[in-house]
Amino acid sequence: MSSKIKTVHGRRVWDSRGRPTVEVDVHLDCGNFGRAIAPAGASTGSAEAVDKRDGGTIFGGYDVTGAINAVNGVIGSTLAGMEVTEQGQIDQAMIDLDGTPNKNRLGGNALVATSMAVAHAAAAAENLPLWQYLANPHETPFLPLPEIQIFGGGAHAGRRVDVQDFMVIAVGADSYAQSLEWTADVYRFAGQLMSDAGLMQGVADEGGYWPAFSSNDQALEFLVRAIEAAGFVAGQDVAISLDIAATDFGSNGRYHLSADDKEVDSDGLSEMLLGWLQRYPIVAIEDPLGEDDADAMARFTAAAGDKIEIVADDFICTSAQRIASAKSINACNTALIKPNQAGTLSESKAALEASRAAGWQALVSARSGESEDTTIVHLAVGWGVKQLKVGSFARSERMAKWNEGLRIAETLGQDGGRLAPRSSFPWAK
Repeated sequence: MSSKIKTVHGRRVWDSRGRPTVEVDVHLDCGNFGRAIAPAGASTGSAEAVDKRDGGTIFGGYDVTGAINAVNGVIGSTLAGMEVTEQGQIDQAMIDLDGTPNKNRLGGNALVATSMAVAHAAAAAENLPLWQYLANPHETPFLPLPEIQIFGGGAHAGRRVDVQDFMVIAVGADSYAQSLEWTADVYRFAGQLMSDAGLMQGVADEGGYWPAFSSNDQALEFLVRAIEAAGFVAGQDVAISLDIAATDFGSNGRYHLSADDKEVDSDGLSEMLLGWLQRYPIVAIEDPLGEDDADAMARFTAAAGDKIEIVADDFICTSAQRIASAKSINACNTALIKPNQAGTLSESKAALEASRAAGWQALVSARSGESEDTTIVHLAVGWGVKQLKVGSFARSERMAKWNEGLRIAETLGQDGGRLAPRSSFPWAK
């Protein structure tokens, strides 16, 4: 039967922040179809694909009528009749239609929802789940090691503390299921400790606790206490990962730390973070310096050593070209892969391959504005990515993704979900 695209249909749905977003259905001549929803970021890099929003006063300017019209108009008419398995050609056709460096004519939200829906439709035509359709048939699949937010800060929690994400990674877990079980305990004890100390202020937009901490150090101290209260050895069983998101509070080599009421230069911020590496069981730091502070990023990466993942997000914006540039000065050693940051799955996969060519680690990541869509879990498993960052261990748009990993593990017949070998992670060296 034909697996050519018959129709492409976009509609407005709602994300986890109650804002409009784009959902796309791709229907095939053979009767199969694929569906996907575009996520949206709050903390965004200057080089990433931009959402097409209507502006004005309706829904605070966040409506997506223009993006949906693009899906139901020029995108749909161009893709009709194309072979759904030709993901690269389909994505390139949309890129050419848009014709801008950041997808602002048709909208990154229109393109990424369509690109992901095409992949789901292609998998459905083969009667396969997306992860299996994408996987290398000569390799045994594994589940990604979860990276899970416990405390939210920065743009995700009213900037009560400067660091955007205080996360945990169950570095000692033997399976995907066990990593979730351990994180559930840490999350629960963190909430109890904050409540007992009178620090509870709410929940951040990715599901982590919204802290009323007096400093960034206090947040780290409470996170260590939560790990230990849950019965784990900090650094051995459960370690810490941070998303500094330094671009959000700095520019031109100057950084304003609101929680500590001080301003520092690049070297001052690096010194503070290197001090944290000495005092706390941290195994990964994302965007430690601003996206415009490349030389400082390189100096920090060298000083942190090869056992720490220095994760680039805003600095590379899921771009193969920017990854190659970062590699040329050794500015980091791990790439964060966000499909909506690139705009299409083909560009996201190219960025992943560029990171592997550079000898880097990689994570597939969700965004702060999410939905029930679970595409990124299938991408992580199918593409063989060792880590997955979704947000916290609360809110249905987050748990839908963690739970999808459990279903995939069950399908694979693995006892709890085989993880990548522990020895393959930098902190295990």
